[in-house]
Amino acid sequence: MTLRAAPTGDIAALMREMGARARAAAHALSLAPRERKDRALRAGASIIRSRTKAILAANAADVEAGRARGLSPALLDRLTLDAKRLEAVAEGLETIAELDDPVGTVLARWTRPNGLEISRVRVPIGVVGIVYESRPNVTADAGAICLKAGSAAILRGGSEARASSAAIHACLVEGLEEAGLPAGAIQLVPTTDRAAVGVMLSGMTEFIDVIVPRGGKSLVARVQEEARVPVLAHLEGICHVYVDGAADLAMARAVTLDAKMRRTGICGAAETLLVDRAVADSHLVPILSDLAAAGCEIRGDEEVARRFPAAKPASEEDWRTEYLDAIISVRIVDGVSAALDHIARYGSAHTEAIVTQDAAAAERFTRECDSAILLVNASTQFADGGEFGFGAEIGIATGKLHARGPVGVNELTTFKYVVRGSGQVRG
Repeated sequence: MTLRAAPTGDIAALMREMGARARAAAHALSLAPRERKDRALRAGASIIRSRTKAILAANAADVEAGRARGLSPALLDRLTLDAKRLEAVAEGLETIAELDDPVGTVLARWTRPNGLEISRVRVPIGVVGIVYESRPNVTADAGAICLKAGSAAILRGGSEARASSAAIHACLVEGLEEAGLPAGAIQLVPTTDRAAVGVMLSGMTEFIDVIVPRGGKSLVARVQEEARVPVLAHLEGICHVYVDGAADLAMARAVTLDAKMRRTGICGAAETLLVDRAVADSHLVPILSDLAAAGCEIRGDEEVARRFPAAKPASEEDWRTEYLDAIISVRIVDGVSAALDHIARYGSAHTEAIVTQDAAAAERFTRECDSAILLVNASTQFADGGEFGFGAEIGIATGKLHARGPVGVNELTTFKYVVRGSGQVRG
């Protein structure tokens, strides 16, 4: 598929044609047996492997164009595929195929005094529109998750990854056709014109049931402002690591270094480190030395700067910033209460971690911290659907309705009630 710019007058018609195909495909998927969906996923994985060289060549062109456009190192990292990352994409499809089919699952069943038997049954959402930036692997993850959940997907990837996404999408479509499923089940918007996003958000309410944005703050804000259908929002990942007064030093060093530096450009990367004053003398400098040695810039409050002279002064804005880069803001706090206060004020309700050997402190942190994902003695980089056993995810939902945390197969379903009687009337 060649992505192109289209005359504005043609875009609405193009998108509505895609919507009609998706709606028809969604009906077929809702009735498709698990075996056909899984066959499509496994076939897609096999085709991706067979075209590794071509997909990586397309990605190399995207990366070179992105470098010429001045994309940041963090965005270039998110854009880049190599053989290992592409194999992970293929494995992700196979993992999703192995998951239980959520469609038709009985979530609850009970009998009323009048003899009515009521069941709550999981069903597909229908058509899911997904708008994302930079990461070509999302093309596979999103399409696969929607397929497994029995929903059709309309994917609008970022222009930065247009060649990579098109190459991966072609593999998914061939997998669908091999399994006898409609190609309209997973569609990639074939234009780079941003007007297509506007049509998805407000001009396709009879076709699209929910929109999932995955990208930067400005993209999510636009989707939330313009969408005329429900949105599963993934906001900023301003993630925190709190090193408690009862933290083991070796563990605190390992967890913090991984949380920040394993991959700095993902939403689960730690952006702020909070250190309990009770262990500032023993823990702060070793942790910051590890980060600095790994190439991380330290921005600290006044006390951090005194204890670690290489730190730059942190501004008020630093506490609110998702760097997606090798930069971390650091503050010394007075225990769990102060850490919770800081997170409540500056966090984005995404992911927070506590490092502690005190079970009571861990319990309080997980009970009182109002974020989608909370970790005890583990890196924030585990904020990922694959690591949760979901196979993959299409974002971390930070809202509180319908889905929260990694949005995987189950989160892309809804439910209906089935009531069975024996002739009861209400009278």
